[in-house]
Amino acid sequence: MTLLITIISAVIVTVIWYSNEKARNMKIGVLCFMFWGASLMWLVDAVVEYLEIGADYFTPEPADMLNDTFLGVSVIGLALTVWVIMLIIKDPNGIVRKKLKKNE
Repeated sequence: MTLLITIISAVIVTVIWYSNEKARNMKIGVLCFMFWGASLMWLVDAVVEYLEIGADYFTPEPADMLNDTFLGVSVIGLALTVWVIMLIIKDPNGIVRKKLKKNE
């Protein structure tokens, strides 16, 4: 479940990055790298787990699926949080600088 959530997120963000110039200015490529990296990590985890337990990998318990879903959503939330913090620090459109100068 975690693998599916991150792959879906990675595909959505990649399509947005590819089709929208404004999104590229907002450093959405970093978000793509985070989601594709997480997807690759869980793909390796899935292969190793399949090699260890075999066909039982495809019949998870409902509690395990729920835990994997929470983990996937948490990873998406953490990646979005890191991306927003990076945007605030990098300030690609100069919005934070304008607000700080206005308050002085």
